[in-house]
Amino acid sequence: MRLMIAGGGGFRVPLVYRALCAGPFAGLVRELVLYDVDPGRLAAINAVLASFAGQYPPGAAAFPAVRATTSLAEALHGTDLVFAAIRPGGTAGRTADERVALDLGLLGQETTGAGGISYALRSIPRMLDLAAQMRVHCPDAWLLNFTNPAGMVTEALVPVLGRRVVGICDSASGLVHRAAVAAGVALPEGTLDGVGYYGLNHLGWLYRLVSGGRDALPGLLADADALAGFEEGRLFPQPFLANLGCLPNEYLYYYYETGRALAGIRSAPTTRGESIDRQQSELYPRLAAAGPEAFRLWDAARRSREEGYLAEARAAGERRDETDLAGGGYERVALAVMRALSGGGAAELILNTPNTAGVSGAGGSAAVPAIPGLPADAVVEVPCRVTPDGVVPLPQERPAPAQLALLRQVKDVERLVVAATSRDAGSTGPGRRDAALAAFAGHPLVGSADLADQLLAGYEAAFPELKELWRREP
Repeated sequence: MRLMIAGGGGFRVPLVYRALCAGPFAGLVRELVLYDVDPGRLAAINAVLASFAGQYPPGAAAFPAVRATTSLAEALHGTDLVFAAIRPGGTAGRTADERVALDLGLLGQETTGAGGISYALRSIPRMLDLAAQMRVHCPDAWLLNFTNPAGMVTEALVPVLGRRVVGICDSASGLVHRAAVAAGVALPEGTLDGVGYYGLNHLGWLYRLVSGGRDALPGLLADADALAGFEEGRLFPQPFLANLGCLPNEYLYYYYETGRALAGIRSAPTTRGESIDRQQSELYPRLAAAGPEAFRLWDAARRSREEGYLAEARAAGERRDETDLAGGGYERVALAVMRALSGGGAAELILNTPNTAGVSGAGGSAAVPAIPGLPADAVVEVPCRVTPDGVVPLPQERPAPAQLALLRQVKDVERLVVAATSRDAGSTGPGRRDAALAAFAGHPLVGSADLADQLLAGYEAAFPELKELWRREP
């Protein structure tokens, strides 16, 4: 199989390569093509991959051939599957996503709230370009999308690629893994039997964890000591979780504890984006020149970066432990999808896909929503069964009223963002800008037309390409 990574100079690319060289995914890919618009970043990541391969004696691991290119057409030609993890504007753009919101007293986070909308307004047009080129150069290829905000981007791509696009995130699967460990529940690899999870990307809840015919989740939610053993259990007060009756995805900290989250971010000397921007600006030139030490340098930076994740939710000096860092990582989720699609055995994974599930009965087959109460064509994040025939979402329970209301509100926002970046014939420049304004105003973490005006003006100043987007013909 030939795998292309769009965003091949990205910081996490070595995780994919490492997983392809040894372990359950070894031998899955014969050629890995790295595509990026930045040749310097490609050179640095190439150095890391070569350094990693150099640690093994000949024949000790299955190393796929690696090729790097700045030509998208060359990268796509003959490709069987595409991983996409691009960041238009780079880490400096992430910093602006955060700062424009923070300067208005709003949450500054790259995927949630105002920052996530800004990021989507830049990332969706680039991803639509990629999808259009895939239709030309590799029309039968699958696209596994990591580009954030993953749910919104995937929803924008479905009209172009149909069922051959799926969104990938490791946040939900990590939550399930950590909760299962804390509850003493064994989850065989490749199955989610007994697991109930519903939501959108970065906005979901684990509501069932059945083992041996018994739901272990209520007992876990009542056990303060067990909850204290993993990140999601520590983010929220135990009585709150017991009353809620489910475990929220870690990103719901920004919704349930908005004041604390904002205070934590504003009290830090730098934002998360600023910290990563500084780290990568210094790191990439060193990686390119590090020779055999490149992988060691990269891995130390990776560990530091992961320990700083969601730092605003932890007390000063508190560090993430191995339990929090466990759960497989997005690269393993993606490679499990890839293996299942290529005939390596069916798998059940939490993925972002349209909210329909096929069911059969006396009257034949019908499409029903995996999450009752949300539109059947909306992209949702739920357990799915993956086979060579594609990705099928598995039916879930109807969310509680408050959860469903939040999901509907955020889904409406996501669809406004997609409309703002649409290339449909009925789309107009002023209409796109109006849709973006409505998205900002309608988000529960903004909730103000006046703030929406100020946000969009701030992001237009930071990213002039947005004004070009409003003027662009469909």
